[in-house]
Amino acid sequence: MPFMNKEQIMEIIPHRDPFMLIDTIEEMEVGKKVVATKYMSPDEFWFKGHFPDYPVVPGVLMIEMCAQAGAVAMLSMPENKGKIGFFGGIKEAKFRRQVIPGDTLRIEVEIIKIKGPIGVGKAVATVNGEKAVSAEITFAIK
Repeated sequence: MPFMNKEQIMEIIPHRDPFMLIDTIEEMEVGKKVVATKYMSPDEFWFKGHFPDYPVVPGVLMIEMCAQAGAVAMLSMPENKGKIGFFGGIKEAKFRRQVIPGDTLRIEVEIIKIKGPIGVGKAVATVNGEKAVSAEITFAIK
């Protein structure tokens, strides 16, 4: 049983379909750490064009999934309720495994630094325990 479902997530972050890119929150320490999932349905909009004969999740969307998960942890803080998280930077992004239809991405984001409205998260996303993407993401809360 997930800690939060999609409807509960949408009460915290402003993303909506087709750009709501996480399905569940499995674990969370508000403002510190979050574990989310995203099931890659064969019907996802990006598979039609990336690539029709070899569907793969675009790396940039996996980074966005990490950012959305991190945003849930940060925007769950009482002082951030109703705010929006924006990208401030992406460092050290590495893509190590293709993610394809039918895969479930497990996304873990640890908030490693907060200074005022700016923060940094360390993100790692895996499929069946195999690392797919990792990055350090900087965000601004507005």
